[in-house]
Amino acid sequence: MLTSVTACFLFHTNAQVLSSPATAESEVRFTIRNFGLNVEGTLSGLSGEIVFDGASPAKSRFDVSVKASTINTGNRMRDDHLRKKEYLDVERHPDIRFRSVSIAAGRETGSYTVRGLLTIKGISREVSFPFRAEKKASAYLFTGSFQINRQDYGVGGGSISLSDQLTISLRINSR
Repeated sequence: MLTSVTACFLFHTNAQVLSSPATAESEVRFTIRNFGLNVEGTLSGLSGEIVFDGASPAKSRFDVSVKASTINTGNRMRDDHLRKKEYLDVERHPDIRFRSVSIAAGRETGSYTVRGLLTIKGISREVSFPFRAEKKASAYLFTGSFQINRQDYGVGGGSISLSDQLTISLRINSR
């Protein structure tokens, strides 16, 4: 899933290589309905690499991950339950990873679409979603969101109270 950066910029064919994410300046949030109410949470421990060239997005790529054990919904008992085998199985699958396959420019300036593989619990599925890249001095702010079906990744069993669909929202700062 896209990342914030602390290292210096390296230039390669006009693409900026951004690495060593600074999680304090970025957000990976999710929202899911449970018992008819929206439950929100975050994941942290962002790491990986972004190579981004806004002028030639086909040269760009994202390979980032978050630590599944960092799930935080503001309810410690629920979070401990979500770390167990039936849900995120953090002992066997410590990372949630996104690796892009392609990035294309959108119709509006600063808008793009990324297609890639999202891996949760060792299960990889293709996702595609729009995002914005806003240049800020020598850095970027990446924002976007997408929906997934938790059942596609073997997260939790069947439930009449927990929605299958959840939304993941990203706000990633680079420096």
